[in-house]
Amino acid sequence: MEELKVKAPAKINLGLHVVSKRDDGYHNIETIFYPIKLYDILTFKKTSSFRFSSDSKELSKSSDNLIIKAKDLLEEETKLKLKVHIHLEKNIPIGGGLGGGSSDATITLISLNKFFSLKTSKERLKELAFHLGSDAPFFLNPKTSYASSRGEKLERKKLIINYPLLIINPGIHISTKWAYSIITPKTPTFNLKDLEQKNLNAPHNLSDILRNDFEEIVFKKYPAIKKLKEELNNSSALFVLMSGSGSTMFAVFENKTLAEKVMNKFKSKYFSFLQNS
Repeated sequence: MEELKVKAPAKINLGLHVVSKRDDGYHNIETIFYPIKLYDILTFKKTSSFRFSSDSKELSKSSDNLIIKAKDLLEEETKLKLKVHIHLEKNIPIGGGLGGGSSDATITLISLNKFFSLKTSKERLKELAFHLGSDAPFFLNPKTSYASSRGEKLERKKLIINYPLLIINPGIHISTKWAYSIITPKTPTFNLKDLEQKNLNAPHNLSDILRNDFEEIVFKKYPAIKKLKEELNNSSALFVLMSGSGSTMFAVFENKTLAEKVMNKFKSKYFSFLQNS
């Protein structure tokens, strides 16, 4: 095998609760990871020495990104030099709460393991992924899951959004480290483990049970993100919520025509992606 091309999916959070601060400095959370059909594309080619490139200027200039860290972890694990050119076609907004970095890193682990026949076990890949990000293990098998602890304890959930889903990113990079550093944990009023398909079949009622604990602090520092949510709510969306620690919003609509109309309103100034049911 001389070349391998792989998709790395994004995710949204159907609710996100920061439950408690841990002794190790991290936080216990609960959330529902929901994969969406928005993908980065990673291409792996064998070369005489390692090289990373990307169509993202921000990432191509950096020697400190999660894809390179994933490659380095595998080299440490296997004691081999992985002579490969990794090219990233970046479609998922950076720092938007869609898990793009974690997804790219995890897909890199999986792909390099396959590309070089390293035979690293799935359990070990999960451990390595966890070193790269609390949500990274989800992308080893990105199916809708209830996540707890730091986000690495996963339980599969059979849930599907049967409505058009509009993703809007206003181009504001939110530091996850900053968000966790100032948030005040609290006890959830609704256990996300109890989310059922009947809830998703009535999206106009989701605002009664689903919340993202990061919205309050993010909206306070970045009023433009709060305004975006208000505009989406005023555009006949059935449900609107921020994903991750922001700044991406996702909105559920009654039908494709309405969702496209709203997307056309925003796409000239913001990243927009529409996933039909």
